[in-house]
Amino acid sequence: MRTGIEEKYEDITTFKIGEVSSRAQVNKETVRYYEKRNLIPEPDRRRSGYRIFTQRHIDQIKFIKRAQELGFTLSEIKELLELRLDSNTTCSEIRDEAQEKYQDVVKKIEDLQRIKETLIDLIDSCSGEGPKGDCPILGALEGETKKGKKLR
Repeated sequence: MRTGIEEKYEDITTFKIGEVSSRAQVNKETVRYYEKRNLIPEPDRRRSGYRIFTQRHIDQIKFIKRAQELGFTLSEIKELLELRLDSNTTCSEIRDEAQEKYQDVVKKIEDLQRIKETLIDLIDSCSGEGPKGDCPILGALEGETKKGKKLR
């Protein structure tokens, strides 16, 4: 008889949710959420009602977390998982998804650079002295211009 959380189920090692969350380095609620979003396969249940997770669940959760670290949304990850499980999927289709995410990241970087430059302009326009009613930062946020010129 096995001890601990890990046990054999029809010659497959299974885990309770706490062990899955520990091995995948997420919390239990994340595992439940991924299950609700159909990002991981619905686990079988014991007669007692406890979920029976396998290494496949752990691996899939780790895949999801790595994809999130690269900026993929859960919807995009679901698409990737579907492509991953589809035997007709080609490597070029996966590459296309990565290329699309890359383009999104480039656009976000450009947007952040623009925001950074605008914030620098706003900070430079303010001496930090005087009443708040004369603050050029508040004025710019309210849509006023500085010397007839709108800030970016």
